[in-house]
Amino acid sequence: MSYPTTSLLSMSFLLRHVKSYKDHSRLASTVHTFVMAPTLSSSLVDLTTSLSLTAAATSGALFAIRILSGEYNLANGIGVANTSLAFFGNRLYALGESDLPYSIRLTSTGDVQTLGRIDFDGKLVTSMTAHPKIDVETGEIFAFRCGPVAPYLTYFYFDAKGNKKPDVPIFSMTRPSFTHDFAITSKYAIFADIQIGMNFMNMIIGGGSLVGVDSSKVPRIGVIPRYAKEDSEMRWFDVPGFNPMHAVNAWDEDDGNAIVMLAPNILHVEHALERMELIRALVEKVRIDLRTGIVTRHPVSARNLDFVVLNPSYVAKKNKYLYAGVGDPMPKIVGVVKLDVSNGERQEHTVANRMYGPGCFGGEPFFVAREPENPKADEDDGYVVSYVHNEITGESRFLVMDAKSPTLDIVAAVKLPRRVPYGFHGLFVRESDLNKL
Repeated sequence: MSYPTTSLLSMSFLLRHVKSYKDHSRLASTVHTFVMAPTLSSSLVDLTTSLSLTAAATSGALFAIRILSGEYNLANGIGVANTSLAFFGNRLYALGESDLPYSIRLTSTGDVQTLGRIDFDGKLVTSMTAHPKIDVETGEIFAFRCGPVAPYLTYFYFDAKGNKKPDVPIFSMTRPSFTHDFAITSKYAIFADIQIGMNFMNMIIGGGSLVGVDSSKVPRIGVIPRYAKEDSEMRWFDVPGFNPMHAVNAWDEDDGNAIVMLAPNILHVEHALERMELIRALVEKVRIDLRTGIVTRHPVSARNLDFVVLNPSYVAKKNKYLYAGVGDPMPKIVGVVKLDVSNGERQEHTVANRMYGPGCFGGEPFFVAREPENPKADEDDGYVVSYVHNEITGESRFLVMDAKSPTLDIVAAVKLPRRVPYGFHGLFVRESDLNKL
């Protein structure tokens, strides 16, 4: 694949690990990484890479021994903060759903410095999702945590200054679900209670994995007011066959009496944890009528899509465009497509695409607005950026694509000295925000 050259783009590259407690413990031990402390994400990886039950049992048993012997202190965290990033309250956070956020900053020399785990003055306990939602209109941040012990889901939010508000434990989620992501509207927060669940005792005592599939379970969507104070305000809607790991966006319709959500739905979930190459996801448009309780849904593309993003200014608002990674197979992304979801008809909604070429695979795309402060700018006036690795030549590049182009034209490509691993989420942070750190 050929790339344009540019003399206008200046870029530097830096590779750093977040200095988490788990990484510190790993350096002081000869035990393999996943033995140090199994996490939600690592348990899923264990299954999808076909690790044996014996290995899973060994992992859980050794981890338990380290805790009982005092060698590993759970109070210091079990995550590696490598799932995604978020910027809010004038702080930049590295996130992993099995731990608290880690605050990081860029130094004057361009290095990345780990400042430490943040518990927001003792108000955040245990962990937080790696996918918080930021409402750019209010500046508020909405988040949750899930786990293998009750309450299996806890909802909360932060004000525009980054101050955490009280927890709302959701006891109406009666079984531990692998809730990895969620969505918000101007009025509600929306959660998926899927067939992929967690069983901590099965891992520790039974020698199995923390994550498994319950084929007998009927998936549900939970809707709770954004500023709810208790679980009784949550409403659940059965949605058979709907198993999203990620949520893209949601908005209110019909004067707040209906909700529309966009999310990639995992098909044949019973096979999803066997091997990554078996995972197939269709982006679906889901409508929930809050008056009648009727849920309708349909796919907006027939392609295998995930790692779907939009213009961040449209979070919680009705949007027109999505940008999605094409899996072949997941988590290897062979290209990116642009979807126009404004059309309500049940047809293919792809309006632009860019395939990376033979042997080339990328990660999650990200949309960067050309004029983020301009309220009159078109929703798709900006760039789609991503990392792409050529497995034939060994080269990696950072691509900048024109989001308005029908072929997502590459306007700049920067050769990188190192490969960026597949499957991670990213974040674009403006220089003006970096200067606030």
